[in-house]
Amino acid sequence: MELAVIFLEFRLILADWFFLVFHSALIVFNLFGWVWRKTRKAHLITISLTLLSWGFLGIWYGWGYCPLTDWHWEVLRNLGIHDLPNSYISYLLDRVFGWNPPEEWVDIGTLSFTLLAFGMSIWTNWKTPKKS
Repeated sequence: MELAVIFLEFRLILADWFFLVFHSALIVFNLFGWVWRKTRKAHLITISLTLLSWGFLGIWYGWGYCPLTDWHWEVLRNLGIHDLPNSYISYLLDRVFGWNPPEEWVDIGTLSFTLLAFGMSIWTNWKTPKKS
């Protein structure tokens, strides 16, 4: 195999792992970043950007659009992986746990937990007493 091809494949594998770790960490932060006082403002920003992406960018790219998912799918397609689900959460559940629940369950759960986390973020940012 040519060295350039090996190097390209190595970069794609690194990109795959980068997206897997970074995107997963962002998802966990979006779900729980409101819990800690020091991360609440950052959480409100990231979860708001996520919801804006899903809704606003979704006007052009489809409801629930996420650029990180789009970029990761491009990397995976270049690695020869096709038939990817619409939902990144479905992909994670299958890749990490080998579990493939119905797409509707994943979509409902994803939206429900995200809206719950967004509500908690708003509540904790504006209703929690500030420490002096």
